[in-house]
Amino acid sequence: MAEKTTLAAVKKCLESSPQRKFVETVDLAINLKDVDLSVPKNRIQEDVVLPHGRGKALKVCVIGGAELAAKAKGVADLIITPDELGKIADDKKQAKKMASQCDYFIAEAPLMPQIGKRLGIVLAPRGKMPKPIPPGADPKPMIDNLRKSVSVRSKDRRTFQAPVGTADMPAEEIADNVDAILKRVTGKLEKGRHNIDSAYVKTTMGPAERLL
Repeated sequence: MAEKTTLAAVKKCLESSPQRKFVETVDLAINLKDVDLSVPKNRIQEDVVLPHGRGKALKVCVIGGAELAAKAKGVADLIITPDELGKIADDKKQAKKMASQCDYFIAEAPLMPQIGKRLGIVLAPRGKMPKPIPPGADPKPMIDNLRKSVSVRSKDRRTFQAPVGTADMPAEEIADNVDAILKRVTGKLEKGRHNIDSAYVKTTMGPAERLL
């Protein structure tokens, strides 16, 4: 099958999706070939900053001491101090609730070992281990980037997907987001484009449109 331009595929995807009573997410699905995903180093695990964001608000949690907490106030969606961290880690139900409430986590670098030991069992399987930040640093630039980011994870599956926007975004912006992910994924594959069997774009409940 001949490759379509990304924009043409996105436009057709949006046009063929029936009207819904909610704003659908637009996903990019990628199918790999000739890649041994039983070997961890071959797996795709990337956080990609999308040129035009996700089309919806993402929640970012900051874990740190008083100075970082003060700088994150009004910027982060949730702030957790080291004392609160211990209480949450002791309550598995609360830890799972925190993990589901936030899309991304940022933590002061010195706290990373403690977080890994106490909360790794909850955050790691969800791909939500915190991004480290130096003590005293301004978290705003990192938070701003994370709000526009998407986590692309293949794990051990040849087929995986990632959100690239919402159906109410301009097709051109969604297409730019798709290209940003494809460029990153291709760059991580040993044979580049030759390791991608196919790629599709689709809305939550609409038909898939092939672009590769």
